[in-house]
Amino acid sequence: MHYNKAKANAAEQKDQRRTLRSNMTPAEATLWRAIKGRGAGGLKFRRQQGIGPFVLDFYCPERRLCVELDGSSHDYRYDYDEQRTAYLREQGIRVVRFSNEQVFHAINDVVDEIVRVAREDIDPTPNPSP
Repeated sequence: MHYNKAKANAAEQKDQRRTLRSNMTPAEATLWRAIKGRGAGGLKFRRQQGIGPFVLDFYCPERRLCVELDGSSHDYRYDYDEQRTAYLREQGIRVVRFSNEQVFHAINDVVDEIVRVAREDIDPTPNPSP
């Protein structure tokens, strides 16, 4: 499968990414503590990864998986979130979303779901007919 190749970590986003990393929301900080250092099933995640025009909350390049947290900054921005998700899917990146409440009240379930989604086949090949 061929995907458009979006520019990763564009130079013009550097200050924005640095600011976002330095000022993580409480939910982002909670999830980061749980997944950093390969804490999510041995997967390596980056925080505030630039992909094309967007900065992703968390990104696992090995599995092409984006993890987004939906807090109050996402309220009433459904169209924007849908466009962003569609763009990332065009890049071959899967997106999984969690609410801040899920992170605060069920962090282990959130991490388990991230690992489950990451381990799904990215581009499954159908079994040949006998």
